[in-house]
Amino acid sequence: MKKAWTKGTIILSTAVLLLAACGEKNSDTPTTNAGGSTSTPTKSAEPAVKLSGDIRIDGSSTVFPISQAIAEEFMKKNKDVKVTVGESGSSNGLKKLISQEIEIADSSRKIKDQEIADLKAKNEEVVEMPVAYDGITVVINKKNTFATEMTVAELKKIWEKDSKITKWNQVRPEWPDKEIKLYGPGTASGTFEFFTEAINGKAKESRTDFTPSEDDNVLVKGVAGDEFAMAYFGFSYFKENESKLNAVSIKVDAAAPAVAPTHDTIEKLTYKPLSRPIFIYPLKSALAKPHVKEFIKYYNSAEGQKLVEAAKYIKLPQDMYNKNLEAVK
Repeated sequence: MKKAWTKGTIILSTAVLLLAACGEKNSDTPTTNAGGSTSTPTKSAEPAVKLSGDIRIDGSSTVFPISQAIAEEFMKKNKDVKVTVGESGSSNGLKKLISQEIEIADSSRKIKDQEIADLKAKNEEVVEMPVAYDGITVVINKKNTFATEMTVAELKKIWEKDSKITKWNQVRPEWPDKEIKLYGPGTASGTFEFFTEAINGKAKESRTDFTPSEDDNVLVKGVAGDEFAMAYFGFSYFKENESKLNAVSIKVDAAAPAVAPTHDTIEKLTYKPLSRPIFIYPLKSALAKPHVKEFIKYYNSAEGQKLVEAAKYIKLPQDMYNKNLEAVK
């Protein structure tokens, strides 16, 4: 199984009609009055609105498994709604949102002021909705038993702009005299931006001589196939491939304890500095459409939260989902 929900753009449709309450008389059936005349009774309740329409989502490969899982289940309940989910990277997803090619952007970083301004120039706004916690996980090959703990400074030494580190023993002398093969997210990725800011001190400032990909499975395969490779990506991808990879425990400095990425450390934000919320950004104009509004409500519902956990992410405190639902209203 590739992951909890298969990666790649999907177009699914499945089905259920929303029915009027059971037990009511058919409003078209005439009744006989005492005098023998007939009349059509007044309807006791309006039928529920049937949802239909398209919803286009694109953006972060990290948020993708959640959005895809929720899209699948929502379409099972609403057969006339078609939800397509892509994964072109957070920045590309937000670009598509600005150009109104999609209704919802998935993003593993917060929207930027310039992106908000670009939307405003088109008389559009978005609602920022955190949907889960994630922890960017630095991974190494299963055979690598020497680099299971690293400091932020050591990671910076490897990943910073113009880094001259090419071998493990340049990080620590006691480590092997072997070349480090580096893999990472593409530059349009929100994970790339968050990691470079948290580790290197400036977003998007990074060495460039690594193998980039928006497909995290490419990164997994690269590290799993090379004893001396390293990569970083979202926690759920690590959990799915835990039998193939080791996670590096992070120390904020040399004197601090090393903290591994786990459900507990990410939820409590003690896995520093790589714990983070991840987001969806629906257009406000799209929320005026009933099928989009109901999809967002489902995304933030108790059932949606179960799907967050099924996709191996960490759900947020309830009050954050409540705030998202208030924004829908």
